[in-house]
Amino acid sequence: MAQAPTPAADTHARAQQDLHRGLALASAGHWRQAGEALRAGQRLEPRNPRFPEELAGVAYQQHQYADATRNLRRALALNPHDTYAADFLGTIDFLQGNLEAALQAWNRAGKPVLSDATFRVQGLDPLILDRAFRFSPNTEWRLSQFRDTRAQLESLNLFPAMRFDLLPQKDGTFVLKFQPLERPRGFSWHLETFASLLRGLPYQAVYPQLFNVNRQALNMRSYVRWDSQKRLAAAEIAGPLPSGPQRRARAYFDARNENWNVGRTVTPGVPAAAGFNLERVTAGAAFTSIATWRWQWSAGAEYSWRRYRSEAGLPAGATSLFTNAQAITARGAGHVALIRSPQHRFLLNASAVGQLGSFYSAPLGRYAQAQGTLYADWLPQASGETYELQSTLRGGGTAGNVPLDDLYMLGFDRDNPLWMRGHYGLIGGRKGNAPLGANFILSNTDFDRSLFRNPFATLRAGPFLDMGQLSRADGYFGSAGWLTDGGVQASVGALGSFTYVIGYGRDFRSGANTIYTAVTGWPFHFTNAATALH
Repeated sequence: MAQAPTPAADTHARAQQDLHRGLALASAGHWRQAGEALRAGQRLEPRNPRFPEELAGVAYQQHQYADATRNLRRALALNPHDTYAADFLGTIDFLQGNLEAALQAWNRAGKPVLSDATFRVQGLDPLILDRAFRFSPNTEWRLSQFRDTRAQLESLNLFPAMRFDLLPQKDGTFVLKFQPLERPRGFSWHLETFASLLRGLPYQAVYPQLFNVNRQALNMRSYVRWDSQKRLAAAEIAGPLPSGPQRRARAYFDARNENWNVGRTVTPGVPAAAGFNLERVTAGAAFTSIATWRWQWSAGAEYSWRRYRSEAGLPAGATSLFTNAQAITARGAGHVALIRSPQHRFLLNASAVGQLGSFYSAPLGRYAQAQGTLYADWLPQASGETYELQSTLRGGGTAGNVPLDDLYMLGFDRDNPLWMRGHYGLIGGRKGNAPLGANFILSNTDFDRSLFRNPFATLRAGPFLDMGQLSRADGYFGSAGWLTDGGVQASVGALGSFTYVIGYGRDFRSGANTIYTAVTGWPFHFTNAATALH
């Protein structure tokens, strides 16, 4: 007498019937009915990877790439060794322009194998470019190799935009094609050269600069501002060491003459015109090493000299903050990628900057400052950059006495990296209108939407929220509680090399409104070195 089938065997048999029916309907091009049959079988055998794999194929044929991707990830979760699903997933990610996600999936299937690489780069020494690329012919190109390559190429500061293409060959291998947008080499009559030079004219400033001097990735940048309230001249020379682009050296110089008005920021109340003139000269050098795409560090030393003049209306007890002094400072910075999920288009980076120095004028002496940053970036769509959410959390502290120009400032000032966009940093063109302090915490969150994009310009806009607090320095400066600013900001990127920003900010505590504008560009503060690696 035949034995009756068990419930499990009966469920498996019905699931197989749904599978075969779904495959037959798919072969006939009846995608909707095929999907219904396959989902019925999946409900019977939810841990069978064949169903999400075939559902991915049905979704792909209907150009429903998000559904196809979701089903393939489920198939791989059920069977991590499914090379077909990994290859399929990588192909979809590649077609959507997400090379990182494609490599992450393809690597599970032992792909892609690179037979060669071609570079469409005109001015750079081929030896430097060759040392930046991490791959071996006729071997699998790993995601880590791609990330290392991109990190080293970005460090050269020669390519505002980069494109990596994989060209399939008849033998199943690929040829890597690198097509960057290059900065003009040396001095040229190129439109970008003049646009970059003159981008600061609205702020009485120019940016003379030369890139890729002698084809050695040696960059010379300078910044000159003749604003009568805040004159500044700065210069930097930076380039890779002979060992390759993973190690880079820079030397810099900065001289400024600034008028400050701190009548609104110093407490207790002082005359509205309380202020001073600051002369400061800084010179230094730094060395940067890209250990891997995940970990980078830099170290350097700096000499600074400052003099305070024309002091008026300042509290007698705050004299240490206005001490004329020279200082020698050792500096260090580090950056680490904590999370990088190309499938979810999310990253979380951490960086830290520290300095230890000594002033050679009483009552100042030895001091230390440290600053830490967490930076998150999320592109919520599977492809494109229509929407973007960015959030930065920073905190810093000071040990020992430092002069006023070494305090942290929370407010909008084009020379200040710590923006509170509802607190304008200038008053009558003079600095000092934003809160200052020895220790701070700051959060900036931006949500942007891309409104226009072509090879020459981009337009993005969206709301922002800034929150911060400063502790008092010598009892005279600080934020006296939490600051909260909100508003909307628009940015126009030009020629892939610089960006104009215009925004409206509101200080929710005082009700003050601010309209601000800025243009991105050098000089970068050393304290921004780790942040710049984002």
